[in-house]
Amino acid sequence: MPNPFSRLWDRILSFAREEPSFLLPFDWVKEKVPITGWRYLGLQEVEVERIVGSVNRYQDFTRAFLPLHEDERLKRVEEALSRGEVLPPVTLYKLGEAYFVVDGHHRVAAAKKQGGKFIDAEVWEFIPLVPITPADTEKDILLKAEYAAFLKHTRLKELRPEAEILLSELSGYRKLLEHIDVHRYFRGLEEKREIPYEEAVASWYDRVYKPIVEAIRETGILRNFPGRTEADLYVWLSEHLYYLAQEQGAVPELREAAQNFARKYGVSPRN
Repeated sequence: MPNPFSRLWDRILSFAREEPSFLLPFDWVKEKVPITGWRYLGLQEVEVERIVGSVNRYQDFTRAFLPLHEDERLKRVEEALSRGEVLPPVTLYKLGEAYFVVDGHHRVAAAKKQGGKFIDAEVWEFIPLVPITPADTEKDILLKAEYAAFLKHTRLKELRPEAEILLSELSGYRKLLEHIDVHRYFRGLEEKREIPYEEAVASWYDRVYKPIVEAIRETGILRNFPGRTEADLYVWLSEHLYYLAQEQGAVPELREAAQNFARKYGVSPRN
């Protein structure tokens, strides 16, 4: 019988380490992140640590595949593994780099508990619009859902395939859409014509986003903001540039503004 205090302690440690506590629900992730295709991969060995979700039993196990309820079946599977019995392959869905159990939850749980590195599996792969990793939390999935919606709306990946704009805060992509709209408006005034939306997206990326990100890289200020991304700093630094321009009556030099921003709002990096 699983020890309820062990389960509670596992949850406490999980929160303390800021790790996800529960299995990711496959249908929820697939609903949030658009799928661009699927294929059958057949039988293969799968790394146990990359199995982080479930199709229909995500409420029965923790993210570490510890059972949340008394489970005699798991004990029988563990005993079978201890005797060296060969168990049937589990069935998994692959979504990005993460795997979700269709059938074989107890076999996965037993393999994890006994320190197994790989497990035999029959795998179907679903290809997401944006990357999914085994480390993703529910918040990460929501962020990636917003990113997928942003890419679908702007077609940025088709216009600039090298673009990789990852934010760490929800609703940030709405701000980027606003930036594109403002850029489109002022370009229209400047050129006295209606700027097609896709042209505005490419122009914003080339003339606004990239120069600010390049200044972030050149000055190395990202190290002053641990846990944040270049795109986070783009949003904050673009707002900082606006306030500096209002204060000084002119647009400041990007590198100088970036360093000013890091001094005011960043933390001193450890050597």
